[in-house]
Amino acid sequence: MAQGAVVREATARGHMQIGQVAERTGLSLRTIRHYDELGLVTPSARSKGGFRLYTEADVERLMVIRRMKPLDFSLQEMRDLLEATDALAAPDALPHADRERLRERVDTYRKLAEARCAKLRTQLRAAEDFAHTLRRHLHEAD
Repeated sequence: MAQGAVVREATARGHMQIGQVAERTGLSLRTIRHYDELGLVTPSARSKGGFRLYTEADVERLMVIRRMKPLDFSLQEMRDLLEATDALAAPDALPHADRERLRERVDTYRKLAEARCAKLRTQLRAAEDFAHTLRRHLHEAD
């Protein structure tokens, strides 16, 4: 089957090839493949030709990882959060107590993310102040 036919077939079934996913997520093909190798995001299907095929849910999963990365979450933390959210997405599969523990785990990540965002905002303000100081020095030198 020709490459164009594979893309049309995949799109018709609601699947995207890795190039389309890379474009949508801003991640490189290499990074997406790496996350697949690590088991963080597994393609939902493969085409007859062996191409990785992804769904909207796979794209959202990649976006979670992409958003965690600048906040310095480790791969293990990413895996842990994804496992917790996967388990929470299957409401009938867990007893109430387990669901509560998972919610607490996800909430811990939320709190960590908020704290790390606050730290980044502080660093950004300091960097902007520094840039402003340099601009002022340049204007004073004129």
